[in-house]
Formats: sequence, C-alpha cells, structure tokens
Amino acid sequence: MNTDEFVDPTREAFAAFKALPRDTPIHMFNLVRFRPQAAYPADHSHASRGLTGAQAYAEYGRSSAPVFSRVGGSIIWRGRMESMVIGPPEQTWDAAFIAMYPNASAFLAMVTDPEYRLAVVHRQAAVLTSRLVRFAPAQGESTGFA
Repeated sequence: MNTDEFVDPTREAFAAFKALPRDTPIHMFNLVRFRPQAAYPADHSHASRGLTGAQAYAEYGRSSAPVFSRVGGSIIWRGRMESMVIGPPEQTWDAAFIAMYPNASAFLAMVTDPEYRLAVVHRQAAVLTSRLVRFAPAQGESTGFA
C-alpha cells in the first residue's frame, strides 16, 4: 500500500477509536480526494458503468444516508478547498466536511450496519486517499482565537 493512500482504517486505528468513550458526542472531520475513475471490484454491478470517483462518492452518499440519519448523524459543516495555506501544497481535497454523531456508539452502529456495509463499497471505489479525524466538541473552551 502506498503510504499516501488512506481509504479504510487500520485495525490499530479502529481499536484506538473503540477504546475512547462511546457515550459522548463526537465530530468526525473528513477530507477526501477522489480517484479520477472509480475502482469497483470486477464483480460489482457498478464496475462497468465507468463512473468517476466523484460520481461513486455521490452514490455512497445516497446509499449510506438512510443509515447515517437513522443513527442520528448530521453534517454540521461542509466546505470546498480553495488553497493550501499551511501544509504540503500537493495535498488537495475534493470534499471536506464535519459529521456529527450523538455519540461514538452511533458511529459504530452505522459502520457495522448491513445496509451501510453494502454502501461503503462505493466509498472504497471512489476514494484515492482520505483523512478521518475524531474530535470531541469543545464546550466553552477557548484557545484565545474565538
């Protein structure tokens, strides 16, 4: 695996996520770069459709939305990258958003749901690389910037 390709969590990263508190709200920061062409397994029904990564990711969104809503998830911020101000200039992102879950258990319920497991194939076909970072919402804390 190329060290720049991050599509699914490693066992170690997922174990670390599961070891954190499960009963508090979480925000999941997502950065995604799409493949030029979606890379479906040869036996998948979408394999011969010639979808772009962006189209396959849109299908992932449509297919996973019912499960995302059912567990209480919502998108609280979405943006479009315009410029890398601090960071490697070659790192660009096609999608950036923050998903909020009522708690980590809701996120775990989503990713283990059978309907979601079918939908995630579209994400895997669509994504060249991504970052997914769990944050605890800051309540009344200040860093001096806000």
